[in-house]
Amino acid sequence: MSTARRPSETIDSLAKRAGFEVEWQDAHHNTKHVPEQTLAVLLERMGLPCGNATQIRQSAAALDAELSGRKLPPLMTAECGRGIALPAAAIKANSHYRIELEGGEVIDGRFTAPKGEAALLSPIDEPGYHTLVLNDHRITLAVAPARSYTVADAWQGLGNSAPTPPLWGVAAQLYGLRRSGDGGIGDYTALAQMAVQTAKRGAHALAVSPTHAMFSAEPERFSPYSPSSRLWLNVTHIDPAAVFGKEAARAAMKAVQADETWTQLERLTLIDWPQAVRIKLKVLRHLFEQFCVNERAQDAPRAQEFNEFCVAGGRSLEDHARFEALQAVQLAQPDGDGHWRNWPEALRDPRSAEVEAFAHAHRHEIEFHLYLQWLAAKGLSHAQHAARDAGMAVGLIADLAVGCDSAGSHAWSYRDDMLQGVSVGAPPDIFNQAGQAWGLTTFSPRAMRNQGFSAFIDMLRAAFAHAGGIRIDHILGLRRLWLVPEGESAANGAYLRYPLEDMLRLIALESWRHHAIVIGEDLGTVPPGFRERLNEHGLAGIRVLWFERGEWSDGFKMPADWDRNVVATTTTHDLPTVTGWWRGADIVWRNRVGQTLPRADGRDPVEVALAERADDRARLWDAFQWAGVAAHGVPPPPSESAPVDEALAFVAATPSPLVTYPLEDLLALEDQPNLPGSIDEHPNWRRRLALPVDELFAEPAFLDRLLAVDRFRRASASPTNSSTASSGPDTP
Repeated sequence: MSTARRPSETIDSLAKRAGFEVEWQDAHHNTKHVPEQTLAVLLERMGLPCGNATQIRQSAAALDAELSGRKLPPLMTAECGRGIALPAAAIKANSHYRIELEGGEVIDGRFTAPKGEAALLSPIDEPGYHTLVLNDHRITLAVAPARSYTVADAWQGLGNSAPTPPLWGVAAQLYGLRRSGDGGIGDYTALAQMAVQTAKRGAHALAVSPTHAMFSAEPERFSPYSPSSRLWLNVTHIDPAAVFGKEAARAAMKAVQADETWTQLERLTLIDWPQAVRIKLKVLRHLFEQFCVNERAQDAPRAQEFNEFCVAGGRSLEDHARFEALQAVQLAQPDGDGHWRNWPEALRDPRSAEVEAFAHAHRHEIEFHLYLQWLAAKGLSHAQHAARDAGMAVGLIADLAVGCDSAGSHAWSYRDDMLQGVSVGAPPDIFNQAGQAWGLTTFSPRAMRNQGFSAFIDMLRAAFAHAGGIRIDHILGLRRLWLVPEGESAANGAYLRYPLEDMLRLIALESWRHHAIVIGEDLGTVPPGFRERLNEHGLAGIRVLWFERGEWSDGFKMPADWDRNVVATTTTHDLPTVTGWWRGADIVWRNRVGQTLPRADGRDPVEVALAERADDRARLWDAFQWAGVAAHGVPPPPSESAPVDEALAFVAATPSPLVTYPLEDLLALEDQPNLPGSIDEHPNWRRRLALPVDELFAEPAFLDRLLAVDRFRRASASPTNSSTASSGPDTP
């Protein structure tokens, strides 16, 4: 028998070195092996072709050169006060080095490590992006604090010397906020109003749905978690009157004959995204033309501010504006295609001469999109300043999506940094037996290392720019992501590992530089030790009422038994509200959209699920009683009468430094913003609040609930608070 290694083994070996997990555990704890064909496609998409023996050898050699340590990468991360190890293969014994600190100090030294051992740099106590000089090579040393900026740091940032009290905040879907004059889509002005009004009632944070840039030429793409770019902002949330005044906005509406449609759109219960976006862009375009005539021509102060914004945005901002203009032109062609990979080849490269010529010929159109980004940044920045000025310790918490649409400007302008031809998703599990492919792309870990994490750092800075904190969606992706070749079933994918430690250090460094907290959405199947790593780095996880069950039972954990140093909440945008859960509305909706699977025993799966929910209601009510937020000896309320106030009080009693309450629960609404796995069958990302923000805060029931929430959190600080007792079992 031949002892030659088979091609499949070689591909497996190459895939492992590239960071792929060739085996994984499914939801039933069965070990699955990734097919060779899937690995080969994924390796090809990472720039590591393996179609024959020669290609495999060449790809293996390329990886070896990158990972051997013979050449130092453009950027290395480290922690303050800890020695920095450099690969021995890249350092000559007794060679000199110089470290140029950001603050201006220079450190000179000599490597003295024994031959073959890692060379050590002395610890650096100053956080920042420093420069290591070795001969003619300059390497960035990103030296991070041991942990990120925390809620306690934010509290002390207000000038408080007393211990941090239990804080609370609100979570809002920006698009769903209502304000007179908003044209049918929640805007940054309404967000500022919400921040100020909740701060007056004691809130210290306002978590908001993603504000990432979408597609101006394709307004039917409106999921905030499938953005065109995570570097720039959603211009559909601009308030046309915010910068130029109500009179100018009204004149613009009249000029483009939008008055009646604008008013009609505001009355809708569900957002009509295509029509609302198009009409708003018409109004904003008229304001842009007026701005060019009345202010830019005279080099007025606002024109100077706009110019400074464009200069500060640099190449990235220009690229995004060019993409917006290019995509609109491409879509206007017969059989036009919005995906940049289907454009003429020269237009797929943002650095091509053809793109440069297009930018010159369409300069005015590109400047319109620059102008939109300027207005969006002003609006979001104003909301954050309003939140902080109103007394919030944190202010806005921005939501950082796990990826971006592969057809968008981020993937086009950073194409060497992003994975192409693959989709981020999830493997098959109990709820999604076919797996999930979300149509999103993200960074290539190989490109991250080779290009000094520049694209990742750019994204972090964009997320922190107008916020007091960020929530990282699906933070498990910092360790590994399930990748599926485009066109393949979601089951035909593999996990790709990411440089977790480097990314956590960069997050901590940028967190401190922006004085902003970091929250990681760590829900789902969490790898062992992952949450502990997040905690070590000062990143707060998320704990949701529905998932906090006893380890050995189906009962709900007592508040005092919830994890500390996390953000607690009743629910999230992807999960049922308290009212919806209590009524079983999510079960009905899943059946309505075809997500209910038949049972092997022939029983009606909906009836079974509703019966199980009734048992869960009894368990939750028992937990409320043990925690002291519901009266003893009283049976659970009927399904139509959800105990919303008890749920809010229960979560308030947890040891979390910050609790966030979704507006949907503060208003006792039944419907959740998004039903995962559905597209048009459920009105995802379209629901609007019934009342404008100003009227909302005149509603006695809503105000009473806010006052109660504030009182609950203040009471949870008391050591004698009975609701934090944990003497009761998980299942009373």
